[in-house]
Amino acid sequence: MKLLRVDMTTLQTRWEIVPEIYQQFGGRALIARLLLEEIPAACDALGPHNKLIVAPGLLGGAGVTTAGRLSVGGKSPLTGGVKEANAGGIGGDTLGKMGIKAIVVEGQPEQGQFHLLHIQGDAAELLPAEDVRGLGTYATSEKLQERYGADAMVISIGQAGEFLMRGAGIAVTGEREQRSNHAARGGLGAVMGSKGLKAVVIEKPVGKSVSFADVELFRNASRAFAQKLIADPKLGAQGGQHLYGTSSIVGAVNEMGSLPTRNFSSGSFEQAATLRGEHLREAILAREGNIGTRCMPGCVIACRNQYVDESGMPIVGTLQYETIGLVGSNLGLGNLDDVARLNFMCNDFGLDTIETGAALGVAIEAGLAEFGNVESIIALLNQVSEGTILGRMLGNGVVTTGQVMGIRRVPAALGQAMPAYDPRSLKGNGVTYATSPQGADHTAGNAFGARNEVNPLGIQGQKELSLKLQIIAAMLDSTGLCLFARPPIIANPQLMVDMLNGIYGWGWTKDDYDRANRDVLRTELEFNRRAGITKEDYRIPEYMREEPLAPHNAIFDVPDSELDSVFDTL
Repeated sequence: MKLLRVDMTTLQTRWEIVPEIYQQFGGRALIARLLLEEIPAACDALGPHNKLIVAPGLLGGAGVTTAGRLSVGGKSPLTGGVKEANAGGIGGDTLGKMGIKAIVVEGQPEQGQFHLLHIQGDAAELLPAEDVRGLGTYATSEKLQERYGADAMVISIGQAGEFLMRGAGIAVTGEREQRSNHAARGGLGAVMGSKGLKAVVIEKPVGKSVSFADVELFRNASRAFAQKLIADPKLGAQGGQHLYGTSSIVGAVNEMGSLPTRNFSSGSFEQAATLRGEHLREAILAREGNIGTRCMPGCVIACRNQYVDESGMPIVGTLQYETIGLVGSNLGLGNLDDVARLNFMCNDFGLDTIETGAALGVAIEAGLAEFGNVESIIALLNQVSEGTILGRMLGNGVVTTGQVMGIRRVPAALGQAMPAYDPRSLKGNGVTYATSPQGADHTAGNAFGARNEVNPLGIQGQKELSLKLQIIAAMLDSTGLCLFARPPIIANPQLMVDMLNGIYGWGWTKDDYDRANRDVLRTELEFNRRAGITKEDYRIPEYMREEPLAPHNAIFDVPDSELDSVFDTL
């Protein structure tokens, strides 16, 4: 395994043998370790001392279904702490097959310079990026794939990342026409922009593959894992995730009173029926679009969709639940065509739809547009790509927007916008939002899928549930597995142990595996402590503790003492 260092100050690249201490880390775990050991935790997230790290999970390139996600990380300009975000596409598979443990981008060029990192086999070089500067992520990917080949992988930022907007994410291409997989959260697109790196292009590796310490052990475990996913009633060919994608949960979240509506002022939306997964599937099939396809090579869940307009022309792929919640119901929009248009704009500008949808909700409450009026919202969002003062405010996220506009109802925790589950009626997610070292992020430990274990409206058992889910999320993000792949691993962790031992020959036990997953959180919490984040920062906004949320009139009332003790048994 090798590591690529990219020095943006000197514009030099160099390959290194991966140190022994990093051999058993991948994805999120490796990002956390590198950040803790290599950067001053109190540094400016958009300054020269932060690092942008791109890393596949431990299963990357091995052909494990759903295990091709690519992690991107650094110190977050939103939370001020550690951040990892990951994307589907071909990134994890490509880097894994090439034996690249991580790409570490360091330093900073002269202000205003942008470069392209081109990797072909064992060669890596930095090139001027003037011909793609100022372009959105779609045009950037298209232009670079025309130059380097349609099967080349492109990682890029849009205008938001170039402008160093803290709501910026990073786009990763996928198979064939896919150009809209995003490592969206935490402002990592701004970190990439601060490095003067517009894009990374990796030409398709030919004749590269992962070697196995025990191929039979690996094959048996990986096959059993795939079969469990196929047989799962929620994930298999007739399951909701395959048939409807992540939008399958719109109705359920609305019914439980947790769907963000009009800047998180209500938990249910009167037009939710037209945003449901069933409606989305019917519309796509009627227009001859694609549904039930995959975002990663070999995925057996295949939950991706391509939303098309009435003439059958693609608008965006994939239209996901979080986006439907944040730029749909949260903005008073009940038309999927409107949601898809806003989704495309965010993807093209290189913006996180969660952060941007939350910021737009606050801006609308402040009178800058109208809930339910898509044209007024589009006009507002367009200012991001133009780099206007108002656009920069929105692009810098919900907290900045709330501060500038004087709005108290700002749905954020640790500086980062909340996903599409209001924590007042899904309190397990509230505990995760408040306490995760990643900030408000459903992928850090989503309690919606475990709502039958603990009463979502109750206090009892929430901290224990959140801790369990945060440990599981650390495992998923470190191995490269999709969030939806967790059921078989939760039920039988030996499957993961065998897959890892089959690849690497570590001889791990389930105890070793559990320790490694917990160590990810310990490392991240220590980085955040060094960055100056205290227990008082790990909180839910005051208004959510006082303002009842319709329809259940719930408030977030999990005591601070419970939040402060979540990691006592870590």
